[in-house]
Amino acid sequence: MPTPRFDKLPRREREIMDVLFALASHASAEDIRERLADAPSYSAVRAMLAKLEAKGYVKHREQGLRYVYAPTTPRTAARREALNKMVRVFFGGSPGQTVAALLQQETWTESELDALSAAIERVRKEGKPS
Repeated sequence: MPTPRFDKLPRREREIMDVLFALASHASAEDIRERLADAPSYSAVRAMLAKLEAKGYVKHREQGLRYVYAPTTPRTAARREALNKMVRVFFGGSPGQTVAALLQQETWTESELDALSAAIERVRKEGKPS
């Protein structure tokens, strides 16, 4: 089964997926609803979760008397897709421009900069990570 495309989802369904990935674990409809901006009703969230499940984006399991939901796509795959889209849309497809923008925009500790330098050296020596 191919990885679902998150950019094809309506805004609210994307927001629900963002919450699920941010929580990095199973979440109930109420857990999700509490984290949505201008939160819709509990019933509306349940209906959207049912749609997402029918589309193959989430799965559920019973936990006591409630359903808890989790993405069907691993967080790493979703992160890769989101990062690729950001690089494509905001940086003309250039990973180098993306990294340069992050380096200029953020405040970095010495240990973070050392870790980035080590990662760059590792890529230079080993080639592109798989």
